[in-house]
Amino acid sequence: MKKSDKIKVTSRFFIFFLIGLALGVVEDIIAIHLATDAVITWNIVKVAFLVALPFAVLTELVVDMHLFRSLLDRKFKTQK
Repeated sequence: MKKSDKIKVTSRFFIFFLIGLALGVVEDIIAIHLATDAVITWNIVKVAFLVALPFAVLTELVVDMHLFRSLLDRKFKTQK
C-alpha cells in the first residue's frame, strides 16, 4: 500500500471515529436526561464519553477491517 493510501485510510478512520464518538456521547447524554431528568454536568459528559469511547473504537475497527468486509461480501454473494 502506498504512503498516500495509508494516509487516506488513516484519516478516514479517525474522521469516522470522531463522528461516531460524538454521536455516541450525544446519544448517551440524551438517554441519561430522558431516563433520569438529571441536570447535565461535565461529570455526566465525562461518563458519557467514557461509555461511548470503546464502542466507537470497536465499531470503526469492525467496519474498516478488510477481513470483516470480505467475509460479508462472500456471505452475501453465496446467498444470491
